[in-house]
Amino acid sequence: MGEINNFSNLKIKLSNKNNSYISKQNKQKKKVCSSEMKYRADKMREECGVFGVFNADGKSSAADLSYLGLIALQHRGQESAGICANHEGEFDLHKGMGLVENVFNEEDLLNLKGEMAIGHVRYSTSGSSHLANAQPLLINSIKGDLALAHNGNVANAETLRYNLEMNGSIFHSTLDTEVIAHLVARALEDDIVEALIQSLHQLKGAFSIVAMTKDSLVAIRDPKGFRPLSIGKAGNSYIVASESCAFDIVGAEFVRDVEPGEVVIINENGLKSRKYSGSKESSLCVFEYIYFARPDSNIEGQNVLLARKEMGRQLAKEMDLEADLVIPVPDSGIPAALGFAEESEIEFAQGILRNRYVGRTFIQPSQAIRDLKVRLKLAPIKEIIEGKKVILIDDSIVRGTTSKQIISRIKEAGASEVHMAISSPPVEHPCYFGLDTSRRQELIASRNTVEEIAESIGAVSLHYLSQTGMLKAINTDKKLGFCTACFDGDYPISNKYLIEEEN
Repeated sequence: MGEINNFSNLKIKLSNKNNSYISKQNKQKKKVCSSEMKYRADKMREECGVFGVFNADGKSSAADLSYLGLIALQHRGQESAGICANHEGEFDLHKGMGLVENVFNEEDLLNLKGEMAIGHVRYSTSGSSHLANAQPLLINSIKGDLALAHNGNVANAETLRYNLEMNGSIFHSTLDTEVIAHLVARALEDDIVEALIQSLHQLKGAFSIVAMTKDSLVAIRDPKGFRPLSIGKAGNSYIVASESCAFDIVGAEFVRDVEPGEVVIINENGLKSRKYSGSKESSLCVFEYIYFARPDSNIEGQNVLLARKEMGRQLAKEMDLEADLVIPVPDSGIPAALGFAEESEIEFAQGILRNRYVGRTFIQPSQAIRDLKVRLKLAPIKEIIEGKKVILIDDSIVRGTTSKQIISRIKEAGASEVHMAISSPPVEHPCYFGLDTSRRQELIASRNTVEEIAESIGAVSLHYLSQTGMLKAINTDKKLGFCTACFDGDYPISNKYLIEEEN
């Protein structure tokens, strides 16, 4: 743990050890926590979830509210968690590796005093998985203290990092967030919020940011609006979160979404909004509706569960297949399977049991051990499946590994036929905006036909929802643009930055 100064008058508090720690300016407390890397399953993974509180009434601890909010956002990141609290301008930081409930105990939360706080949960899509890359990131510069929590992926981060290093900056993590911190320190503006806003003009890619200064909570969304970010209110207190599901748990009401290219500054004077970008075309990641977001969240006016259910309906309309049962892959395929069953009038059945007491699947000595982990997690019910022609529903196939194992288990349970139906189009292109698929060779649909994928996973047939059907299912009143690059290769930023990211 150290306080590091570089030629930009920027100090960043980091830890070099893979454990938990609490930092109160120059004081620290360490805790040991597991640093195992988890096995990358056959699902897209979101990078992060962010949360912020400006607790104007002072009735509740901002850290306690942040803890609850991060638990609600746990699905967005399970590798590390952190909270930075602000009491009268003094920042306290605690972060560690693991789930929120394992990183924080009652004593930790009591030590995080203050009326303002920001929090973060992380899954690493860029940057390695160790404590130095846990967030929030707390920095000290001559402009003032600043805590940053970031969701997304800055596509030109390596170019910015190189230029900063050539000009004397010293980095102590692989975080895009630290790149932003150095840009803030080097900005010409003396006011730290203005310096933060100025630094945004140099960023390309996806970023939803929650920041905290000595007197303000700041919410920022990139010009394309790749990642969601919402504002809620409870009494005189404001909440900012990646998803609206985090508002319910702290008793807040949804106010509105942060708009693409918008900066929202919250302090004792209330809420102030300003646009830093003139971009008029949004590119919200469509996978938020397909898989990432929690089903009870509302994004841009559309409930996520209802969107997924409608995707299942659209899929049924596009398919012409007789079967005995519609069975979802739990839990991701359940909403789409319900919609599919209602539209097709084929019986819905919970034919696969998910064992919720099996931990996450970590890297093991052999593939055989990993396969056994999957068998422990998902158990077909023979009495439901035996002798039946089954349509297995899931929201996506990325690498194909899990689908193959599930279909094999269903066959073992005696299904006469297994057909697979996916409530989204084939994922053929890598993502550069905060998902863990930046390599094309990882994607089974990028190198195989639909028929070849069906054969590979052991299905009699494989059916994908069309892109038209998918977009039709997202029934929002807003005139939104979506990023569908992982399906069609139509990236919303220039190829220069995509090539850099892929390299």
